Amino acid sequence: MNENLRHALIRARLQPVDIAARLAVDPKTVARWISGRIPHPRHRFAVADLLGTHENDLWPDVSYGRRHITGEIKAVYPHRWAVPAEVWRSFFQASEKEIGILVYSGLFLAEDAGLLRILTERAQAGVRVRILLGDPDSPQVAARGAEEGTGSDVMAARIHNALALYRPLQDIEGIEIRRHRTVLYNSIYRADDSLLVNLHVYGTRASEAPVIYLTRTEADNAALTYLDSFERVWSSTESAGQTT
Repeated sequence: MNENLRHALIRARLQPVDIAARLAVDPKTVARWISGRIPHPRHRFAVADLLGTHENDLWPDVSYGRRHITGEIKAVYPHRWAVPAEVWRSFFQASEKEIGILVYSGLFLAEDAGLLRILTERAQAGVRVRILLGDPDSPQVAARGAEEGTGSDVMAARIHNALALYRPLQDIEGIEIRRHRTVLYNSIYRADDSLLVNLHVYGTRASEAPVIYLTRTEADNAALTYLDSFERVWSSTESAGQTT
């Protein structure tokens, strides 16, 4: 029996069915975790995030030896699609000052009505929300489409779809959407000093590429590198509303 997990659920006033629903897994799977089975790393992190604690507190016997690489790294996901939807939502919901999204299309976010509500609510609470999408007419977007193997027309169409879905947000104070024409080596998602960085790999769609979850610390500065990159791209762009 995993008493640490059981007591954490009690403190959070959550039932196993609540965790199962948030993580889109079978309730029997959560029951097995409580009985002592160790979840997959991405589920360990997602559960800890939902319960407001750390994986080490819930599964102290699991080796986390690789975490000495840097204290900034909270999790590494093998694919973007492997990041649970609840992690994306809790990530942005936790922001108090700044949300930043730097992508080519980020269509998977734009199609998530619940996440769009979160962006709206955070902006209304005073959080600055900045969204950077690729310029669908740029050679950089065309090149990325070719590199992914989907074609430049498909990539441009995704961006147009995303722009249409994000359009209602442009009327909300505190939200600004711009287009960029840069070579995007990584997609960057920011919530204050925390980052989800989707690595881009030649010949691989972004959804299949890894994601690193970083939090800025005083001792390490990998997160600062990505934060600075976001600002440099932002300063080189113009409002998306000028061509949509």
